[in-house]
Amino acid sequence: MRIIATHLLNDYSGSPKVLMQLLKGFTKKNIETHLFTSLGRDGFLSGIENVNYHFFTYKFSENKFLRLFFFLYSQLVLFVKLAFFLKKTDVVYINTILPFGAALIAKIKGCSIIYHVHETSMKPLILKRFLFGIASFSASEVIYVSNFIAQQEPLRGRKSVLYNVLEKSFVHLANKNNKKAKTDKIVLMICSLKKYKGVDEFVSLAKINSDFVFKLVVNASQTEINDYFKNEILPSNLFLYPTHKNLHPFYEEASIILNLSDVNSWIETFGLTILEGMAYGLPAIVPPIGGVVELVENGENGFLIDSKDLTTISEKIRSILTTPELYRSMSKNALEKSHFFCEDYFENESIRLISNIWKERNPQEK
Repeated sequence: MRIIATHLLNDYSGSPKVLMQLLKGFTKKNIETHLFTSLGRDGFLSGIENVNYHFFTYKFSENKFLRLFFFLYSQLVLFVKLAFFLKKTDVVYINTILPFGAALIAKIKGCSIIYHVHETSMKPLILKRFLFGIASFSASEVIYVSNFIAQQEPLRGRKSVLYNVLEKSFVHLANKNNKKAKTDKIVLMICSLKKYKGVDEFVSLAKINSDFVFKLVVNASQTEINDYFKNEILPSNLFLYPTHKNLHPFYEEASIILNLSDVNSWIETFGLTILEGMAYGLPAIVPPIGGVVELVENGENGFLIDSKDLTTISEKIRSILTTPELYRSMSKNALEKSHFFCEDYFENESIRLISNIWKERNPQEK
């Protein structure tokens, strides 16, 4: 069996991190594993041991027309490359809804096609309908990162929910470090540098709560950060950080973790940084809609609040950070909840899904 995985943009966001975990699980089982991804950018998919790399050209642009052109061109290149590479017996693993070029050629070649769906918020709507239409037409199996997105985006093919999980190495470091005493009351958020991710709301919260420290880690360069905030007067209790591969120091010192995505523009389908924070016993405040509600139980290990309701969020932050008994209870519950999302479950379930679909298509093989 060969697994041919595809992913568009390699960076330090959630979806490539999940694929990295999958690829490590496949190679651990001695499955021949190939990855087709874009060239020229470091991320979680870089340098994975025993993975065979194949690159195609993709360049992100802030200009939406150029971005669409680069995207369509990348899929044409991917289509052509795979046309000469794929065998009918291959399992093609498409991470996110974007690499439709891989789906089309895999369908033509008669391969088994697995879609791993991470997203539901996508604009323009015509692009979303096109991409999800290709997925529904081509997929043999659809894997969703949460029950929410499975209900939100029902596609043809067999369906499974495979929750994102924490790597054993991450849990080991968290267990080692999360017993250290916290010297400051730090509110942490980790996200992309996008307005719909609640970056502006986080700045507003820092201004409202001047007696707490606010730390924002974004998946962007320092130049991009400077450009984004060039017209903003930032409060002295707010600290901004560019892309960091190692987030443990931030989780270790933090007291609480936030996700402030605007549910009118972007619905979180899971919330991996929230789960990572929970492994450090961090209570969380997240939106009341999306896959993230499968992680946070309102009033137990955090609160479900709309990101536009800054007054209520401020009240809950203050309540959590100034009420020791409440904090201890929520911290304990957050840590216990994180234990369910373990790597063994993830690896075993992903291998089972891959093996079943391959055996169905290749009954003569053992």
